[in-house]
Order: sequence, then structure tokens, then C-alpha cells
Amino acid sequence: MTLSLRSATEADLMAVGALHQRSRVAAYSSILPPDALAEPTPEAMGRYWVERLTWEGADHRMTVAERDGRLVGFSYLGPDDEGDPATGLLNAIHLEPDERGRGTGRALMVDALDAMRDRSWTRAVLWVLRDNASARRFYERGGWRATGASRVDRIGPALVDQVRYAREV
Repeated sequence: MTLSLRSATEADLMAVGALHQRSRVAAYSSILPPDALAEPTPEAMGRYWVERLTWEGADHRMTVAERDGRLVGFSYLGPDDEGDPATGLLNAIHLEPDERGRGTGRALMVDALDAMRDRSWTRAVLWVLRDNASARRFYERGGWRATGASRVDRIGPALVDQVRYAREV
């Protein structure tokens, strides 16, 4: 089974949204209450990505992963959310739940770091849910380290603690 990565197109975004919602439910169901994961619907998440890329497409990049022609993951990156011109922000890596442990997340992370290097960014950062131990282990295995910064964000009606990670590109 062959894995390939490519730049996302507008035609991918509704499927990306549906995948994103499935990924969130699978990854966060042990962390968040069901009502926090009930919305948005897969269709609403697709519309979110269409709108987001309309506004951010000039300086952000989405990569999709396909296994034998089936969309199985995506990454999304852009400039640092704190304004450091030498830093890129890895906004997201999401996978189909059955794709975990197959190297797809790692391939997307390596690709994102290469894209950041191509943009002359020397540092990469990301935010991850504090209680998402699986994701934190994944990033730590990839050379990311917690910076000590944290923030509170909202997923549906739930407030979630996030921690910032960084690594050199």
C-alpha cells in the first residue's frame, strides 16, 4: 500500500473537513465530553477549511496524505502565531483513526519541517492539548520539546489546556 503526499486543492477541502472531524473524535474522546465533539459536523468542518484557506492560502500550506488514492491525513502550517519571522507554526496534523501507527503522521511531520526549511524558517512551534498524551509522545519522538508556554482554548463548550512545543527546523 503506497503512501503519497501532495499539496491540497480546493476539491480536497470537504473531505479534509470530514477527516478532521473523525480524527478529533478519535483523538479527543477520552479527554473531552461528547458534547464538545458533537459539533461541528463533517460538512461544517469542510466549509471551515474552505473559508480558512480563502483567507490564509497565500502564506499557509496544507498537505494531504493519500494511501492508494484514499485521503488518510493532512498537515497545515503557516507563519508563527506570535509573529516571529524565523518561526513556522505547525497548525495541525490529523489522520484517519485507522491510519495511526502506519508512519503517515511522521511523513506529514517531516514534510512540514522540510516546507518550513524551504521558507527559511529556522524554528518550528505547535500547540497540543495538554492531556493528549499520545500526540505529545508522537511530537517528542519527532524531536519537539515543551517550551513551558501554555494557553486555554475552546473546543465546543469545553475549555482545554494546550502546551506549546518547539524544535529547530
